[in-house]
Amino acid sequence: MNHSILYFLVPVFIGIGATLTFDLWALFLKYAFKITPSNMCLVGRWILYIPEGIIKHSNINSAPQKSTECIVGWLTHYLTGTVFAGIFLAFVGNNWIQTPRVIPALIFGIITVSAPFFIMQPLFGLGFAASKTANPMQARLRSLMNHAVFGIGLYLFGLLVNWLLRVYA
Repeated sequence: MNHSILYFLVPVFIGIGATLTFDLWALFLKYAFKITPSNMCLVGRWILYIPEGIIKHSNINSAPQKSTECIVGWLTHYLTGTVFAGIFLAFVGNNWIQTPRVIPALIFGIITVSAPFFIMQPLFGLGFAASKTANPMQARLRSLMNHAVFGIGLYLFGLLVNWLLRVYA
């Protein structure tokens, strides 16, 4: 296979896989502990308000719904995971695929929690690091845990890509 295609496909595959790991973790928490997962429709709502010039909301939950917000939200969620995987692979280099290691992936996953803490939550009207939510510490710990799981997903799908490349190369 052409190496330039691999450079594109590897981060896409790992990003989708890591994001799927994040989502499966959220489903586990939902059914095992009754913890409500993040609402990706709100991400779509936020995106769909941007063309109207509305970037920051006082509370995204009270903004009127948009017709395709859930589709846009989920697509954005997976696109973000793919972009994060591309950034991660650019940072750790191509050798990481040869020998995936969990610690760099876990650390990077934890670092990605800065996106909701310092960008999304303030723009949604939830304050920096969920400071305006009913239980900020719980929201912070849940975000941190979810993004750590995203890092584990980077590692697991890095292992899978490594195996696939060895078997099919």
